[in-house]
Order: sequence, then C-alpha cells, then structure tokens
Amino acid sequence: MIWPFYTALLALLFVALSVRTLRLRRRYKLALGDGGNPLMLRAIRTHANFAEYAPLGLLLLAGAEISGSPALLTHAIGLMLLAGRVLHAFGVSREAEVFAFRVSGMALTFTAYLVAAAYILFRSAAGGA
Repeated sequence: MIWPFYTALLALLFVALSVRTLRLRRRYKLALGDGGNPLMLRAIRTHANFAEYAPLGLLLLAGAEISGSPALLTHAIGLMLLAGRVLHAFGVSREAEVFAFRVSGMALTFTAYLVAAAYILFRSAAGGA
C-alpha cells in the first residue's frame, strides 16, 4: 500500500502548520481569532486550507490505489498532492505572499484530484475494483 506513506507525510505537514499557528497564538496572546494581525491570519488560513483540501486528496489517492492504480500512478498522484500542499502553504504563509507558489500549489492539488477521480471513474466504468 502506497497511500499510507503520503498520509503520514501530509500528517507531519499538518502538525508543522498546527505548531506554527499555536506558536503565533502564544506570541501574540490570542486564544481565538487573528486579533487583526495579518501574520496570524495567514497562519490560520494556511492551516485551515490544508485541513480543507488534504483529506479529499487522501481519500482519492486511497480510492485510486484500491481501484488498482499502478504504483507509478499512485506515487504520481501522492507526489502532486504533497507538493501542491507544500507549495500552497509556503506561498500563503509568507507575510509578502508568494502568489506563484499559491497558484502552483492549488494547480497541483487539483491535478491530483482530477487524475485520481478520472482513474477511479474509469475503473468503475470498466467493471474494475
């Protein structure tokens, strides 16, 4: 099984984003919200965006693998999802946002979604797993 490997890597990234947000909360003494601090807002949104997009990507990755996706394709989907989430997090989390990284990250994430979904639909239509 390949998808647990990417699940573990993405979990580590989620923890890193969580710790970053918690440290900023401690530094700025904010229990809730962003307190009008743009860096805190970026940390919150980076963390939340990851939480919004990574789970569906992992479900699609698992679905593709369970449907019989070749190992190379499964790794390609996993790498696109991982790279997409890393690039997006880097781009959004900077005080001076790096828009190219944000856009590239979303493009890779959506490409991983589309490739996995297409494979699952193809296999389902063909009577596969």
